[in-house]
Amino acid sequence: MMNKFERRDGNPIKKAFIYFVCIILALLSIWPFYVMAINSTRSTFEVQQQAVALMPSTHLMDNFKVFQGKSFNPGRGFLNSLIVAVGATACTVYFSTLTAYALVAYQWKLRNAMFTFILCVMMIPGQVTAIGFYQFMYRIHMTNNLLALILPAVYAPSAVFFMRQFMIASLPLELLDSARIDGAGEFFTFNRIAMPIMKPAMATQGIFSFVGTWNNLFMPSILLTRDEVKTMPVMVSMLKGDIYKREYGAIYLGLTLTVLPLFVVYFALSKYIIAGIALGGVKG
Repeated sequence: MMNKFERRDGNPIKKAFIYFVCIILALLSIWPFYVMAINSTRSTFEVQQQAVALMPSTHLMDNFKVFQGKSFNPGRGFLNSLIVAVGATACTVYFSTLTAYALVAYQWKLRNAMFTFILCVMMIPGQVTAIGFYQFMYRIHMTNNLLALILPAVYAPSAVFFMRQFMIASLPLELLDSARIDGAGEFFTFNRIAMPIMKPAMATQGIFSFVGTWNNLFMPSILLTRDEVKTMPVMVSMLKGDIYKREYGAIYLGLTLTVLPLFVVYFALSKYIIAGIALGGVKG
């Protein structure tokens, strides 16, 4: 007789159905990116005649030539977006983890009040503060400067909330006390002990921050007006032209170029996300 604690194989029909559903969902997720990549090789006329095609066309180089007349420089746009996305992601992940560490690892009088304040700040939309932020950057001569999009990433209340919740469940405070007893400084304890434990959460938040910063169009379009400092989303928005003449093939090509780095970042950090999910399952 099979022991009741032994794992039993499920119904094969049910398992096949689950795999079928997962495959369908995966195909539905991939389909928009596939259409976007295919349309980047088609002409505007072909896109207007048939919005969705399964096979690529032969107008990829023609779509690249459209960039020349639109002040669209993919290399410069990639570099600017990469600088902003990497810098903002590094600031968000590190300083949000540091703030969460202060809220979890230390006992101080206004700790709960400060966390409540952070939650309240999360409710304020970024568009509400956009005008004041632009005026501030204009007065300190930071417009048309990529640092204006990187330095504010230090303030990320949603990332602080995420890191704090993960740290409460995953960070053993006894380990920190042991390091202090051995004479380790606070920054050494944070950088060498707390941060390695937080890698899954940091990778997850890094993906969110990188994708959000890379795709950000609102603030870069306000702060960056010179062509040499514009990011990829701003440059792609310039390809739209007017309602009478839109190069849809070039637009799809620009969107495809914009999405490619996001795939690289996701696949590079996906193992840490899986590790975080597994860690949460074990602790549960």
